[in-house]
Amino acid sequence: MAERISLREFQQNLSDRLVSAQRGEGELSLLGVESGSDDLPGGSHWLIDLADSGEVVPLPTLTLAPLTKPWFAGIANIRGVLYSVVDFAAWRGGSATPCNTHSRLLLIGAAHGINTALLVRRALGLRPLKQMHAEATADEHVSAETASWQGGRFIDAQNLSWTQLRIPALLADPEYLDIAL
Repeated sequence: MAERISLREFQQNLSDRLVSAQRGEGELSLLGVESGSDDLPGGSHWLIDLADSGEVVPLPTLTLAPLTKPWFAGIANIRGVLYSVVDFAAWRGGSATPCNTHSRLLLIGAAHGINTALLVRRALGLRPLKQMHAEATADEHVSAETASWQGGRFIDAQNLSWTQLRIPALLADPEYLDIAL
């Protein structure tokens, strides 16, 4: 049975690992999130560079915005700062992300001067890149259809397929920025 640790110890350990990763010390880790289903572009498991990932927060109350596309989940007030919230699964053409205790907001735009967040099904923690291997693409045609915000694909030890999410390219995508009906 795993050793039980206090929440404070867990948070301190996670904080130390995040700081270490941002400094480039130790192994390269990426933040893992789950969004949507495997049949959507990029699949359901995503990897985000810690420098671009921003903060992960529990789902607050969202204020709906009229005359916006269905994938625009609303506006969230996070410590007095307003963030536009995009349902990442719905934006990619899937069904809406359920808003429950596992749902999280990934504040992705603050480092890039845009107050935006992605609504995801759940955060899965840090994923060491050295424990994954690159997924071989079966066809050159597949890579030609891949959106610019989709990075490389990786397979982990549990044989799960992960896609790297390129936050700067996502924020520059005209479809992501166009929320009006």
